[in-house]
Amino acid sequence: MPDLDRLDALLVRQTVEVLEDRITARFPGRGVSRLATRLTELVDDVAGTAPGINARRRATRVLSRAAAALILVATAVAVVLGLRDSTQGDVEWLPLIETTINDLVFAAIALFFLYSLPERLQRGRSLALLHRLRSLAHVVDMHQLTKDPERFRVDFVATPRTLDPRLTPREMEHYLGYCSEMLSLVGKTAALVAEESRDDVVLDAVAGIETLTTSLSRKIWQKISLLARIP
Repeated sequence: MPDLDRLDALLVRQTVEVLEDRITARFPGRGVSRLATRLTELVDDVAGTAPGINARRRATRVLSRAAAALILVATAVAVVLGLRDSTQGDVEWLPLIETTINDLVFAAIALFFLYSLPERLQRGRSLALLHRLRSLAHVVDMHQLTKDPERFRVDFVATPRTLDPRLTPREMEHYLGYCSEMLSLVGKTAALVAEESRDDVVLDAVAGIETLTTSLSRKIWQKISLLARIP
């Protein structure tokens, strides 16, 4: 039974595939079907099912933890040796304390860097995926941009530069509906990123994409409402 508290990447992917099949069945050869294919690939990338992504993530985490442990051991050994040497002869304590504190500070900085490295790399990957999703949303908007219901009005006058979408009113309604569905799925794919992240920067980027897709979809439905009034 699916978890109702989380988005399921597999179900999102299946929905995108169904949308692609519906678009291909009604508009074979149209570029909008290729957009659905591209969205399927992005769902795979977000879900981490693309080959090698999970392996690289685990390798980075293991290497960073191993390097952090090595620095921790080396720092501890250096401090112990310094204290041992100080008990075997006359030494100036102030320089020794200063050196020890410097070693501890630099070790702490190195440990913080290494422990946060996997998360920072994940943030970079997440933001790159979200950038691709944002670009895809704008491409979908470009596909619907020239689908103007005004051309079906009885008083419409075409110009030599008027683009012909080669669609009937009913076909244009379906086309715009598919674009709206795809924008919604772009937002859902972005939300999949938020399922695996608590990073404020990533969550803000996800919210921005959801706002963008909602705004673009609202414009499409304004067109669909105009088509409904055409006899």
